[in-house]
Amino acid sequence: MAPPHLGFAGTPTMWPLWPLAALLALSQALPFEQKAFWDFTLDDGLPMLNDEEASGAETTSGIPDLDSLPPTYSAMCPFGCHCHLRVVQCSDLGLKAVPKEISPDTTLLDLQNNDISELRKDDFKGLQHLYALVLVNNKISKIHEKAFSPLRKLQKLYISKNHLVEIPPNLPSSLVELRIHDNRIRKVPKGVFSGLRNMNCIEMGGNPLENSGFEPGAFDGLKLNYLRISEAKLTGIPKDLPETLNELHLDHNKIQAIELEDLLRYSKLYRLGLGHNQIRMIENGSLSFLPTLRELHLDNNKLSRVPAGLPDLKLLQVVYLHTNNITKVGVNDFCPVGFGVKRAYYNGISLFNNPVPYWEVQPATFRCVTDRLAIQFGNYKK
Repeated sequence: MAPPHLGFAGTPTMWPLWPLAALLALSQALPFEQKAFWDFTLDDGLPMLNDEEASGAETTSGIPDLDSLPPTYSAMCPFGCHCHLRVVQCSDLGLKAVPKEISPDTTLLDLQNNDISELRKDDFKGLQHLYALVLVNNKISKIHEKAFSPLRKLQKLYISKNHLVEIPPNLPSSLVELRIHDNRIRKVPKGVFSGLRNMNCIEMGGNPLENSGFEPGAFDGLKLNYLRISEAKLTGIPKDLPETLNELHLDHNKIQAIELEDLLRYSKLYRLGLGHNQIRMIENGSLSFLPTLRELHLDNNKLSRVPAGLPDLKLLQVVYLHTNNITKVGVNDFCPVGFGVKRAYYNGISLFNNPVPYWEVQPATFRCVTDRLAIQFGNYKK
């Protein structure tokens, strides 16, 4: 089982509406990992069992009230772009700057895959109805401190794969989702997210961030649901992350151990991603602070044993432990002793590519697993 990880010219009226449709559809669900054309996708992990708590934190529907907006200014469309139903598509045009003559009723502006290097003070002037701004894969290294001031209704800002060395200043207070991965950010100062009370999702992986780059109080005031700091230079779980987190993804870092109080603040987590690190040790009792955990990703580490405390996690359903150094699996490593203790049965346990003599593992070890197909063994290669 492969582990889940887990442009244009022509008449505007003929252009398909898939960009807006895709964005609005995705706004209904919490993303897990970003890839492909829109730089984001739905989680492709194993399905969770139905549970009254499995839906996670509150989400914003994100669908703009198009009927309340003024009529479309169909005559206003930047040269080379496609404009239809308040969607302005200007990607892959080699643009050096944000184009002019953008209709003031625009709700989605797509500027990805261009050569824009700077966002100036009046680049978005008059775009008070803009809901989503896509700036992925440009060369942006400078942003005026008032560049985003006109965007009073902006909820989604995608500015990944640029040349930013800092978090943009004065982000709109309406912002719900910020994707700023694959830049050159080394520091997250205190107060940079001040006033962003609506923010529930930040993706900042692929930046050269070390633990020392997070100033104390950097996330103060945020009530995040989802945070991803993958493919960075972290050697431990960062301190003082928002206590409201339901999903925390720290995969592809250099974390070596989980100490007792590292997870103390995060009792609302239901998905924790720690795959592709260098974890050798998880201190006994560390996982006891995660009573609502559903998914635990510890694949591609250096663990020599199954982490202690898994049987006590009553809602845990998916555990990824493949590609470690585990040599033995005990009969009580996953399931509690007795009946009626665990509320949700496992529907995925991966142990493949470990030096475990799987023929020696007792069948009772997986007595709280939905069926035998949920267990992945074997395929160990030295």
